[in-house]
Amino acid sequence: MNKSLRQLFNAVIVLFVILGISSTLIMVVRANSLNADSRNMRALYHEYAAPRGAILASDGTVMAMSDPIDDSFQYQRKYMNGNVYAPVTGYYSITSPADRGIEASRDRLLSGQSDSLWMDRAKSLFTGTQNKGASIETSINPRMQETAYRMLGSMSGSVVAIEPSTGRILAMVSTPSYDPGALTGHDSSDASRAYQELARRADNPMLNRATSQLYPPGSTFKVVVAAAALESGQYSPDSEIPAGASYTLPGTAYDMTNATAAGDGVNGKISMQDALAYSSNTAFSQLGVSLGGKTIADQAKKFGYGSTITLDGTNSSGSPMRAVASKFPGEQTPDKIALASIGQGDTLATPLQDAMIAAAVANEGKLMQPTLVDRVRSSDLSVISETTPSVYSQTFSADTSQALTEMMEGVTTKSYPDLQIPGMQVAAKSGTAQIGAGNTSNDGWMIGFAPADKPKVAVAVVVHGISSYGMEIAGPIMKSVMQEAAK
Repeated sequence: MNKSLRQLFNAVIVLFVILGISSTLIMVVRANSLNADSRNMRALYHEYAAPRGAILASDGTVMAMSDPIDDSFQYQRKYMNGNVYAPVTGYYSITSPADRGIEASRDRLLSGQSDSLWMDRAKSLFTGTQNKGASIETSINPRMQETAYRMLGSMSGSVVAIEPSTGRILAMVSTPSYDPGALTGHDSSDASRAYQELARRADNPMLNRATSQLYPPGSTFKVVVAAAALESGQYSPDSEIPAGASYTLPGTAYDMTNATAAGDGVNGKISMQDALAYSSNTAFSQLGVSLGGKTIADQAKKFGYGSTITLDGTNSSGSPMRAVASKFPGEQTPDKIALASIGQGDTLATPLQDAMIAAAVANEGKLMQPTLVDRVRSSDLSVISETTPSVYSQTFSADTSQALTEMMEGVTTKSYPDLQIPGMQVAAKSGTAQIGAGNTSNDGWMIGFAPADKPKVAVAVVVHGISSYGMEIAGPIMKSVMQEAAK
């Protein structure tokens, strides 16, 4: 009898141990994954029961907020002018909580769960009041954002505008876009269906083209090559460099030509200043070969090429918003370096990267870390954190910056006077990159900054899949965004 009781006792002990281990696994080890599981409705009810903080533009315009609603979730996430601000806000849904944009990069602050909000949670616990998320104040200028979106219209493309002296992102637009509000309904079947419809679209409206799409930058990359040449000490804006009506790429039978006769120069030579103003392909491809791939790659790296760029957030605040790395091939055969030096071949860049190049020239060579959030406020409006401008890199000297500025001013005074703004000098560079099978289509670019003497904004515009030149399509968009910045 005693033997049977001992066996039963041992069995009970084993069962208790198994129960303890399984409970520990569920409550500790798997707690986060179970809470994050979209099928866990209790966790969703708990998360939605607290009002999520608002996302605001720089002037206080509300881009996203949570409103009370009469259902089990208690609050409904709303997006004002959703298509315009989607690349900035991202979205928050019962099927995909905190996806993309500020919703993801500042998720723990918006939800009120950040460690920096522990005092607010303690107050709520002791007073019996509702815990509330922090509000996020971004650097976005609504007028510039809306103008860029309107000007892009039905075209596929992107606009990024940066304040050169601080790195604050004033506009970040991507088209085609989507309305995050379509994903925030409280019927999980409807929300999932809306997401699948967007995900299946061939034009990929949920892609943030400003940070996640690489394009051949075309002649806008000539600014990088010009910077490398000036920094080498061997060239000045007045230096005469080889040009000509055509240039046979080394080791090939392919003849490089120019879009206009002005880019040919005189007697096979052209000043570097005119080469940039008239976008001479034959001049810059030969200049690139002369400088060498490593020299250009080193200069491109200072602008951010080859590195992912964090725009906002940390792992502790959510899922950081990052831009994919732009690419320059570096050391390759001379024929490929020639192509890469005019922004074709294996050279690829994001619109954010091109805006950073313009911003560096505008800021005496000092490239500021791009940022999207100005400050974070708790529910009582006290400031929790405020972004301080920081230097990303010193891309080149102030003398090189001044020389490049004058060269880029020549683009608007010699080649494209339609880009000039009354009472304001504009420094710019256009780009037209051939794409598609047989080079049957173009990516049209325009980058620049204004006013050229005291820059307030640097802008990059890309329009994908056009049949004309970058200046003709992207140029007016850049000009309109600059005019809004001046108001």
